Amino acid sequence: GRLFVPVSGKAMSQDGASQFQEVIRQELELSVKKELEKILTTAPSHEFEHTKKDLDGFRKLFHRFLQEKGPSVDWGKIQRPPEDSIQPYEKIKARGLPDNISSVLNKLVVVKLNGGLGTSMGCKGPKSLIGVRNENTFLDLTVQQIEHLNKTYNTDVPLVLMNSFNTDEDTKKILQKYSHCRVKIYTFNQSRYPRINKESLLPVAKDVSYSGENTEAWYPPGHGDIYASFYNSGLLDTLIGEGKEYIFVSNIDNLGATVDLYILNHLMNPPNGKRCEFVMEVTNKTRADVKGGTLTQYEGKLRLVEIAQVPKAHVDEFKSVSKFKIFNTNNLWISLAAVKRLQEQNAIDMEIIVNPKTLDGGLNVIQLETAVGAAIKSFENSLGINVPRSRFLPVKTTSDLLLVMSNLYSLNAGSLTMSEKREFPTVPLVKLGSSFTKVQDYLRRFESIPDMLELDHLTVSGDVTFGKNVSLKGTVIIIANHGDRIDIPPGAVLENKIVSGNLRILDH
Repeated sequence: GRLFVPVSGKAMSQDGASQFQEVIRQELELSVKKELEKILTTAPSHEFEHTKKDLDGFRKLFHRFLQEKGPSVDWGKIQRPPEDSIQPYEKIKARGLPDNISSVLNKLVVVKLNGGLGTSMGCKGPKSLIGVRNENTFLDLTVQQIEHLNKTYNTDVPLVLMNSFNTDEDTKKILQKYSHCRVKIYTFNQSRYPRINKESLLPVAKDVSYSGENTEAWYPPGHGDIYASFYNSGLLDTLIGEGKEYIFVSNIDNLGATVDLYILNHLMNPPNGKRCEFVMEVTNKTRADVKGGTLTQYEGKLRLVEIAQVPKAHVDEFKSVSKFKIFNTNNLWISLAAVKRLQEQNAIDMEIIVNPKTLDGGLNVIQLETAVGAAIKSFENSLGINVPRSRFLPVKTTSDLLLVMSNLYSLNAGSLTMSEKREFPTVPLVKLGSSFTKVQDYLRRFESIPDMLELDHLTVSGDVTFGKNVSLKGTVIIIANHGDRIDIPPGAVLENKIVSGNLRILDH
């Protein structure tokens, strides 16, 4: 049955109604508990402990989900963050670096969120294994960056990958190729939680397996799970034991998220002597970023507010670039000791994100997730740093991929930087149509990546291909109508052009 039975207001007092709902809630929790216990009995003995931890974690999350009165924040309490709680990057950089930067680096661990698959870009397997530049994958570039740091400063900065059950096996296979690199690589797994039926709110899974028809019954519960799963894996304690103090966490598909020595120095040697437990890198919103989570002041603490938590009436205000000028890049610097303390006190509080999905068979389910940045309000002395846009270079689509493969960027020791030759430091706006969504289709349609140094805006729609050595400048719009095809000839220079209709170049 449904969770909340509508009760006519006349028949039952307000008090009675809430008692009634409390009874329903308790019954539901009991049913879920029984279902989870049934699932646990199907776990093989070597997986029992691990599965139990996962299902206990889910039960806690589900309990909170039933307690919460909906996702909205109290809009009246949201204030702009105080001036000094978001520092400009320039100010932090101006302090320079100490002589002993190596000893500071030795206290750092780089953590990359590696739970995602390449499905949205039409690829099988982990997204981190997609080639982004000269045959290098996201993972290759990450390893190159850290190896370069370790060689330059004679340090031992390890790389930790947070995998999900979707990416773990494939990632581990590939890690062998880095065994001779000067980077220690560790992995741990995100939890595996059961999806629940949208109507009954009971788990869809009947047993613990996640292959075959049961694949869709499980999900990784968002990157907010990092605190519990990192702690549960034992890796957190190992690293603290090795004298590590901070983690730098970022999405593996954000090519701008490189280790920044100035931010690290600010954490380790704060100007006021008081260390931050949590630093969130934010950057200025552009029109493309109106949906990004923003930092606010809420009940005296810095708080990340996501669009899903905003009451409907205030969504436009939330999206406005004037009131909330910045958004979260998900590049985070977090104290390991603080994570351990808060995790042991069960004090990390993250809003629940309810993510509805429809399974292949048409069943509607929901999955309960949390986001890593939402925990900022649980840490002491947290800080936002407003960083240059160059630290936010996510590759979510083939349009993004075109930018990072092009001559707009140069690659140096695994880091992408915008080419000196571009006169304006802004990134062009690129929109490739649905014929380009999958990486293999996209690659097939470009004989070589066009010169884009002077491009401002590119829109491509329909069946379009690009010959070798094409140059795109200013605003270029190419639209092939349904049934038509446009082949941009090799060597073509398109500057402020609209190309439409049918342009087929035939060899004879």
